[in-house]
Amino acid sequence: MLAKRIIPCLDVKDGRTVKGVNFVDLKDAGDPVELAWQYSQQGADELVFLDITATHERRKTTVDLVKAVARQINIPFTIGGGINELADADVLLNAGADKISINSAAVRNPKLLEELARAFGVQFVVLAVDTRLVDGKNYVHLRGGRDQTDIETENWVKEAEDRGAGEILLTSMDHDGTKNGFDNGLLKKINDSIHIPLIASGGAGNQQHFVDVFQQAEVDAALAASVFHYGEILIPELKETLHVNGVPVRRS
Repeated sequence: MLAKRIIPCLDVKDGRTVKGVNFVDLKDAGDPVELAWQYSQQGADELVFLDITATHERRKTTVDLVKAVARQINIPFTIGGGINELADADVLLNAGADKISINSAAVRNPKLLEELARAFGVQFVVLAVDTRLVDGKNYVHLRGGRDQTDIETENWVKEAEDRGAGEILLTSMDHDGTKNGFDNGLLKKINDSIHIPLIASGGAGNQQHFVDVFQQAEVDAALAASVFHYGEILIPELKETLHVNGVPVRRS
């Protein structure tokens, strides 16, 4: 059985790591370069680095910051924010990224997934999906959760897989920052409908939440931000807890 992955996420705005609740009320959480180094030392399996306002502000991810983070770590690193074309992805790859994450651009132009997969390989392409429950159905949201679409989340995820996404990063906006646990029901439903890895995001508050999402939703990886940034959960202790509960993880 493949080891499950623990992935700290660095949401970056104006060069600083930030964290909010339900995508709003952002607060400073530290220097992303320093945090990246700490997580690499702690035994994180991967990192995700998202410039959370790049699309909204119509600017590119800060390549210099990407290079600085990449120099500090020896684990796979996903970059997202403001990626709208192949050239954007190429710049980030050359800056040190192992994968790129796209969200709004893929919804606007689904063929971009095909182009990225063809140019760089399926394993390079992570589709990030921000989803919220509206009138009993989960819908895709864009621009950092600002805009609701009429696209149902499950349908979009399956289409994205068909078009060449190699991995899905699914964030429940309803659970994000609440620390009440992952949306295991939705994650299980999505996971059962696709054949590519699924990363759970949104809601981690304690170690048991990670145990639950791996055991109940059977996801491939779990991502969190504030519980790691503020030292509420230490990755070595989390991995020991997962191991004791029968979840396969890589331990140093």
